[in-house]
Amino acid sequence: MAEAEALTEIWRGPFLESLHRGHAVICDASGDTQEVWGDAEKVILPRSSCKMLQALPLLESGAADAAGLTDEHLALACASHEGAAIHTERVARWLDDLGLSESDLRCGAHPPKDRAAKFALIRAGLAPSQLHNNCSGKHAGFLTLARHLGAGPEYIDPDHPVQKAVLAAFEAMTGETSPGHAFDGCSAPNFACTLTGLARAMARMAQAQDAVDGRDRAAARLVRAMTAHPELVAGEGKACTELMRAAAGRAAVKTGAEGVYVAILPDLKLGVALKIEDGATRASECSIAALLCRLGVLDAAHPATRRVMDAPVVNWRGMETGSIRPAPALR
Repeated sequence: MAEAEALTEIWRGPFLESLHRGHAVICDASGDTQEVWGDAEKVILPRSSCKMLQALPLLESGAADAAGLTDEHLALACASHEGAAIHTERVARWLDDLGLSESDLRCGAHPPKDRAAKFALIRAGLAPSQLHNNCSGKHAGFLTLARHLGAGPEYIDPDHPVQKAVLAAFEAMTGETSPGHAFDGCSAPNFACTLTGLARAMARMAQAQDAVDGRDRAAARLVRAMTAHPELVAGEGKACTELMRAAAGRAAVKTGAEGVYVAILPDLKLGVALKIEDGATRASECSIAALLCRLGVLDAAHPATRRVMDAPVVNWRGMETGSIRPAPALR
């Protein structure tokens, strides 16, 4: 088992102040690894980085077409959104079209990360609802599938038909039997896999772009929805949204909690997966940007790239005191 490698450095003046170690894999659709940092076989929880895999049964089953879902719905099904009005209003309409409501969600409520939405709730004296949960779009997708299958309302139960379908798709795409699951922040099961398995699944989504039917067609639709609507996948100012815009359709990227990031690269037919050992978001964002630059998908000088890679560290007086940089191994 290989040791974690240095992936992101935090500099203050001339001093290397902090170091984030992790693991990363670049894989092709046949399952062959092209490059590896750290332990390619490390078992991880993908967290929200695998929402595209969780959404596959929504399309494969015919539920998405039966419900008349658009690319905007599909982008939200893959989203970890900020709870802005563009997210919550769309999810609310989606549920209403199903004859359901916010109370049918099982994701729980948390304050929106979008500042305008958060302060609007405060001014109105209102509590956040489950619509503000960053996973509400994924859960609306689960409800759509449950309704189509004629299954019960407790769609987050691992033995529910929805989650059985998710596990089957997850294992088929990763090429692995999952060793188990834990429950995510939104209460849905999150199935474990190796880092190579996750990268392999992303590569399979990347090579699916010319498909006309079956699982590949479902994968291609999800990737196109994400790249067409990056603002729905995360939100303004967020790395997923900004990096997809900067890549101009050449990459679909998705973060997951605890330092996980993935990328789907249709032009190159490659998938990327990484995990930062200490779970730091600043390191996962810097590392994924560095890998996308390494592969020629991102311009290192693009403003969106510079916000997360070779990004200045600024103190409270506005003085630049250091920088967040990729480790030499990623350059």
